Amino acid sequence: MNRASGATQGHRDSGGKGGAPSVLILTTRMNIGGPARQVLLLAKSLGQELTVVLATGRPGRDEGELTDPAVPVRRVPLVRPISPGADFRALLSVRALLRETGPGLLHTHMAKAGTVGRLAALSSLDRHARPRLVHTFHGHVLEGYFSRSQRRAFLEMERFLARRTDLLIAVSPEVRDELLDLGVGKPEQYRVVPLGLDLGQLLEVGAPGGPAGKLRSAIGLPAEVALIGVLGRLVPIKDHSTLFHAMLEVPEAHLAVLGDGELRSSLETLARTLHIADRIHFMGWWLDVATALADVDVVALSSRNEGTPVALIEALAAGRPVVTTDVGGVRHVVQDGETGWLCPADDAIALGQLLMRALNDPPTAERMASEGRRRVTERFGADRMVADHLALYRELLAT
Repeated sequence: MNRASGATQGHRDSGGKGGAPSVLILTTRMNIGGPARQVLLLAKSLGQELTVVLATGRPGRDEGELTDPAVPVRRVPLVRPISPGADFRALLSVRALLRETGPGLLHTHMAKAGTVGRLAALSSLDRHARPRLVHTFHGHVLEGYFSRSQRRAFLEMERFLARRTDLLIAVSPEVRDELLDLGVGKPEQYRVVPLGLDLGQLLEVGAPGGPAGKLRSAIGLPAEVALIGVLGRLVPIKDHSTLFHAMLEVPEAHLAVLGDGELRSSLETLARTLHIADRIHFMGWWLDVATALADVDVVALSSRNEGTPVALIEALAAGRPVVTTDVGGVRHVVQDGETGWLCPADDAIALGQLLMRALNDPPTAERMASEGRRRVTERFGADRMVADHLALYRELLAT
């Protein structure tokens, strides 16, 4: 195993209860989205092989929270916004949790948990009690999120922490390569472990007796009217504004907005300003994703940046055509002209034209969606993702 330059020399050799190696999984919050789905799946599945503790902060009011009654959660005061006082309290809380649980390995997810968690471990007074450190980049916040000065500060912090982390996991080759280009970590530190999801219900979409009709019924939209779906948080990086402008190029279609967040009010205003409010349906968090995807004709994504877009994996697993911006790790999921259509970010006309093409060419759309279903089923299944992590954990804990 290649160790990170400057990584911790001491680590816990003791296991958890019953002699099973102990792992602490730390994530910023369990808001609805890909990272939370993966963390829950890991904590639940790996608990059969290891002693796993899951710790997290609380999501924002409009973000929703994913839970599983089979997965107990330890709360720590992690918050997403930058807050020196709250962040220091979170560091002390995580450091106390590390002392209490004594894990052999700390696996952090999302930027704030990655920073606070690794600093808490590195600041331990007992070097020989430090756990092995693993951090997963589900994407990164170094492009498209902050001002130039903030971006520079975050970049320096990520470089500092990477030098002291035993293993860096990227959810796609694109995310790994972007981080390496930014000077975060060294190639030998990285492993690419694609996202893994339980796709069972989604694969039933389109089958006899499968889920259908609930979304259109909630909207009051008949089956013959074209319906586009967009799934995700209503936040700037998702750029729903460009998608709304793209709807001007698709005058007969309606759009189901499946998600919620800080921009809902301004997006409702934008829909009225563009005179498309009667075609835009804000549905909030729709947790039964399979029933929503069963009713849409096309799934759109207009993000400015993505790690591995869960919405596109889910859409293809359900056999839905996809039209998406070509950003971040999107190409790890969608191959242009083979499993979907890609266009540049911030280009409403191009996005709208591709949406119209997907709606007007059902044979091509269905062919690409079918091939997409086959590929995502092979690449993004839950069992593969869990097995990949278990192998990496055992490798680290054995050295």
